[in-house]
Amino acid sequence: MDNQLQNRLSLPYSELEELNLAAKEDRKNRVPLDEIREKRLAYLAGEKRVKAVTVLFSDLEGRLHMLDYDKVFLTKSWDNLTFDGSSIRGFTAQRESDLRLGIDWHAFYWAPSDIFGSGKVMVFGEVIDKNGEPYSADMRGVLKNYAESLFKSKGYVLNAANEIEGFLFAGTDAERRYHETGKFDYVNTGGYYHSLPGDPLRQFIDATAEVQRCLGFQNEKDHPEVAPSQFEINYSYADVLTAADQIQLYKLICRQVANKMGCTASFLPKPVVGVNGSGMHTNVSISSAGKNLFWDPQGEEKISTFAWEFVDRILSHGNDICLMLNSSVNAFRRLDPHFEAPNQIKASAVDRGSMVRVPIGNERSSRIEVRSVAPDSNPYMVMLSVFKTGLDGGVADIGNLRQAERYLPDNIYDAIANFRGAQWTTELLGEDVKGRYADLKQASADRCARLLGTYVKAPEVQYHHEVYNQFLWNQF
Repeated sequence: MDNQLQNRLSLPYSELEELNLAAKEDRKNRVPLDEIREKRLAYLAGEKRVKAVTVLFSDLEGRLHMLDYDKVFLTKSWDNLTFDGSSIRGFTAQRESDLRLGIDWHAFYWAPSDIFGSGKVMVFGEVIDKNGEPYSADMRGVLKNYAESLFKSKGYVLNAANEIEGFLFAGTDAERRYHETGKFDYVNTGGYYHSLPGDPLRQFIDATAEVQRCLGFQNEKDHPEVAPSQFEINYSYADVLTAADQIQLYKLICRQVANKMGCTASFLPKPVVGVNGSGMHTNVSISSAGKNLFWDPQGEEKISTFAWEFVDRILSHGNDICLMLNSSVNAFRRLDPHFEAPNQIKASAVDRGSMVRVPIGNERSSRIEVRSVAPDSNPYMVMLSVFKTGLDGGVADIGNLRQAERYLPDNIYDAIANFRGAQWTTELLGEDVKGRYADLKQASADRCARLLGTYVKAPEVQYHHEVYNQFLWNQF
C-alpha cells in the first residue's frame, strides 16, 4: 500500500528526540500519574496519524513481549486489557490464565518509523493479577514498587547505568540456525576501538546509536569491543526503572537494526570460545535530595561507608544471587578468568576479575560497578537483586570479605543449587516465583550437556530463553 495514502505518523529523528527527552524529564520529576495519563490519552485522541500503540512487557526470564493495540480501542479500554498468562513462560498455569495489562503512562516512547513502522508509539505495560494486585512474577512491577517504596519511606532514588556488550554476526537468525551451522560468522575482525567508518560493524553501531539517541537515551560513547564483531554503545544514568526499560529497548533496537542489515545482534554471554565474552556491567548509586550517598572524598576509594556496606552485602550474597545475574548455561562460559571475567567474589578499584569494581568518580558520578552480570539476564530481576541485596542483605562473617579468595560457580548446576538453597533469594522473590524461576533454569540446563567443554554446543543456544523458538520448544 502507498505510504502517502496511509498518512501515518513518521517523525524526523530530531523531533523524536525532543518528545522522548521531554517524556523522560516528566518521569524523572515524578509528574503525577493522573496528569501524565490524561496528557497521553489526549495526544492519542488528537493525533490522527497514530494507528496503534505497542505495549511491551517481559516474562520471568526477561524475554521481551510486544503486542499492538488499535489506538481507538486502547484509548477506550486501557484499564481493561486482558491476555492469556498461561502462554507466557514463568507466568500462570492454564487453570488460572487470565491476567491484565496496565499501562505505565510515564514509560511512553515515540519510535522511529524506519525501525518500528509508521503510525506507532510504544509504552511499557504492567502485569496485573486477577485480584487487581501487581502480578508477583512481573519483575518490572516488583522493581517499580520496591523503588517507589524506598523513595516514599527514605527519600532514596535508585540510579543505574549499564554497559551492554553484544556481537554482530553475519546472516539473519544466526542463533536460531546455530544447531544447523555449528558456528557464528564475524562481520568484522578489527577488535577494540577499531573499525573503518564504512564497515558493517561501524554502520551497525552508527545506526543503532541514532535510534537510541532519538529515543532519549542520552548517548555517551560507542565503539567496537575487544572481541571480533563485538560492540558496546553507552548511554547515561537514569532512575532504576528507566534504566531497566532501556536495557530491553537497547537489545530490541540492536536486533532490529541488525536484521535490517541482514545480520544478527547476539547477546549470548559467550557465543564464541577463545575470545572475550559479553557482559552487562551494572553501575549503581543511590541519591537523596539530589545528594549522591555513595560519594565521600575522604572515604576509602572516595566512596562512603554507606556504599561500602552496600558492597559488603552484595559480596556476602554473591553465590546466592549468581543465577539471577547469570541466567543461562552459556553465561557460565563467560566466567572464565583468562578473559577479564569477573568471577572472584571480591571488590577492587583496579582488578577487573572482581565481582564488584569501584570506578574513579566524583560527587556526581561516584558509583559501584557490579561486573558479573550477563547481558541475557532479566534486567528487572538484576536491578532488584542488586539494590535490595545491597540495602537489605546480611553481611557474612568472613575475614577480609572484600579480598577473600572466593569464586562464583563455573556452571549453572551449582548456581541453581546455591539459588534454591538460599533463604535470601526467597526473601527477594517469594517462594512461588523463586520456584518457578529455578524450574525454568533447571529445564534449560537439563537439555544441555552438563560439562561445558571447549566449544559452544548447539543445545545451549537452541534452548536459550532469548533464542526462543516456539516450534522447537513444542517438541518437548
